[in-house]
Amino acid sequence: TQALLDLVTIRREKGQFDSLKICLAGDLLHSRVARSQIHALKQLGVRDLRVIGPKTLLPDNMAALGVTIHRSFDEAIEGCDVVMMLRLQNERMNGTLLPSASEYFEHYGLDQRRLKLAAPDAIVLHPGPINRGIEIADDVADGPQSVILKQVRYGLALRMAILTMTLGREGAAA
Repeated sequence: TQALLDLVTIRREKGQFDSLKICLAGDLLHSRVARSQIHALKQLGVRDLRVIGPKTLLPDNMAALGVTIHRSFDEAIEGCDVVMMLRLQNERMNGTLLPSASEYFEHYGLDQRRLKLAAPDAIVLHPGPINRGIEIADDVADGPQSVILKQVRYGLALRMAILTMTLGREGAAA
């Protein structure tokens, strides 16, 4: 449901998909949403889909998904309309080589300086929970371009609708 929620958020905030430049940043290997999100965005017509993350946290088949893999976050985010930050999932790491938290933030974290490289009206999404100061700076997470709290609000309605459709109004199987 997280991928659907992100699509609803983008649609409500941006109106359409086909001309959007979208950047997914972070732990793409362990993300519960990244691959579903990429497939859905491609189906909806997004042609400029960029990814950035440590090489050790990128799936081997990432290029085959039709995305542009960047080594520099500054290049990846340039001119983007949507920046989707992904949670660094420490609990799923099995000896994966990772930089320290401060080094991770330096290379892959979203701060105001980087956000200024995106489109002036860019929106920032994050599936939560946020590792503040590692994936995203406080002033970005809480700033005017962040739609993270809207994602949470939309998520409740979306998940209720899915449950209603699945179980039916009376709670019986549909």
